[in-house]
Amino acid sequence: MTKTKEKRVAVISPDGFEIEFEHSSYKNFDAAVKAFKEWAKRYKTQGYYSSTAHGRIDLRDLEDFCEFKEI
Repeated sequence: MTKTKEKRVAVISPDGFEIEFEHSSYKNFDAAVKAFKEWAKRYKTQGYYSSTAHGRIDLRDLEDFCEFKEI
């Protein structure tokens, strides 16, 4: 019997790096979305995410600028 490896999900910021240093990927899409929401809270006070590639990104649009990548 061949054991299939479960696909994990990485969350990549608008600037192309993983959103957390401690976790390079998450066990499923729901866990990745939860981690993304926690990460996005860091920017709530300033009201936007500052990206070198895209300038100021409104927090309501931040998820659209991130990549949820199956690995």
